[in-house]
Amino acid sequence: MQKLLFTAAIAGMFFNPGSANAETKTAIFAGGCFWCVESDFEKVKGVEEVISGYAGGTSDNPTYKNHSAGGHLEVAEIIYDPAVVSYSDLLETYWRTIDPTDDGGQFCDRGHSYTTAVFALDDEQARLAEASKKAAQEALGRTIVTPIRGSATFYEAEGYHQDYYKRNTVRYKYYRWACGRDARVEELWGDEAYKGVTGHKGS
Repeated sequence: MQKLLFTAAIAGMFFNPGSANAETKTAIFAGGCFWCVESDFEKVKGVEEVISGYAGGTSDNPTYKNHSAGGHLEVAEIIYDPAVVSYSDLLETYWRTIDPTDDGGQFCDRGHSYTTAVFALDDEQARLAEASKKAAQEALGRTIVTPIRGSATFYEAEGYHQDYYKRNTVRYKYYRWACGRDARVEELWGDEAYKGVTGHKGS
């Protein structure tokens, strides 16, 4: 019996279904429409999952209908493999997929809930975010107004918002084009627009 238990324990060291993502880390970015942030970051090598949601407000359990009233922003929770992509790399991509000079919303989406923010989940993320913001500001040559905020509770958005760009391709592409997101990002960042986003072109 002891031999069987020992053998099972050794086997568990080599095969543990729950350990595949044990080394993943999390980032939370607000970049306007969470459909678009999700779409962009799911095309970054090393990102395993992106979840649309809400964060930064004062109300509990926000929904799409009431999150704005509670002061929440639309955000994306990014689950990534730090062995493949670093937090600094994600930040570099983040700045280049938004308009960080706009403090009134993003593109056609106006209002507080569509403003940008980096939610630093610990001191190290805060340090890296501040350094990245400074570097991005120097690269852009304009003042970046996006705040680096502290950790906040993440609330997952309703199911119909998740992977919206995949399930409603035509509507999503039209919305993104009509909102002027890609045109503005490319105007701001030029050749650096969408750095790190694989195969991006208004997708």
